Amino acid sequence: MKAVMCSELGLADKLTIEDVGAPEAGKGEVLVDVKAAGLNFPDTLIIQGKYQIRPELPFTPGGEGAGIVEAVGEGVNTVKVGDRVLFNSQVGAFAEKVVTSAFQVMPIPDHMSFEVAAGFTITYGTSYHGLKQRAELKAGETVLVLGAAGGVGLATVELAKAMGATVIAAASTDEKLAVCTTAGADHVINYTNDSLKEKIKELTGGKGVDVVYDPVGGDFTEIAVRSMAPGGRLLVIGFAAGDIPHIPINLLLLKQCALVGVFWGAWASKNPMVHVQNMMEMFAMLKDGKLDPLVDDEYALGDVTAAYACLTERRAKGKVILKP
Repeated sequence: MKAVMCSELGLADKLTIEDVGAPEAGKGEVLVDVKAAGLNFPDTLIIQGKYQIRPELPFTPGGEGAGIVEAVGEGVNTVKVGDRVLFNSQVGAFAEKVVTSAFQVMPIPDHMSFEVAAGFTITYGTSYHGLKQRAELKAGETVLVLGAAGGVGLATVELAKAMGATVIAAASTDEKLAVCTTAGADHVINYTNDSLKEKIKELTGGKGVDVVYDPVGGDFTEIAVRSMAPGGRLLVIGFAAGDIPHIPINLLLLKQCALVGVFWGAWASKNPMVHVQNMMEMFAMLKDGKLDPLVDDEYALGDVTAAYACLTERRAKGKVILKP
């Protein structure tokens, strides 16, 4: 089978496409014939050795995907051969076949395409966990989404609207903001042309925002903290801008707000049944038309370098998908 291989740490131009032996499902494992795989920001870090997880070289990157169950190992009774499934795994998704733990595989609804399913678990899982369990978002609150046109950003726009919030989407271009409006954002801010602080003040009548969803980091994080309402929660998701912000801690006292870390992967592994409940609730939202995941950028497995560039150069609108 063909697989993307990372044989030395570095940028995506060091990745290769190689013919490797097909894996076999062991005890408690599932072999999936991969139809689509989702590319996420952690995938850009793991190949550089900059992520919390550092697999032994060589390895196949890719943390999530979707396909058809080809074989199940001993003791697996949650899925069967022929099932349409999504999966999440630390590595291995950027290949024609993958073996992963049965606990990381879930059947998908008939109305869900492989392309949507391939990019659903991490982005929507992270966003829903952040809003529901970490921020405890309430209907009627205001949510500011930074980097709102990216995968997790658009997921958050949709989910926050479905949960009854007023959503302010912030992104770097008007083209990206148009996508956010289509996804349901009530207000948009082009933070390349406009002052993020002044626009938030204007849109909230000086009250500030209740929840900030921040996958960007950099200079915008402190501005967002200064723009929060009393009791506000800023969700620390990631640092796509490349810089980890240093927030003056006195701001938390003065603003009566909180910085809340969101590490979905670690949480889901320790709370698998709650994670499954979250997924089932989101599948219901999808069926009811409250969610409409955008898959705007699809690449063949052989174009993996271009797929990574789409993500790292922040050109992506919605999910970036690889198709074996």
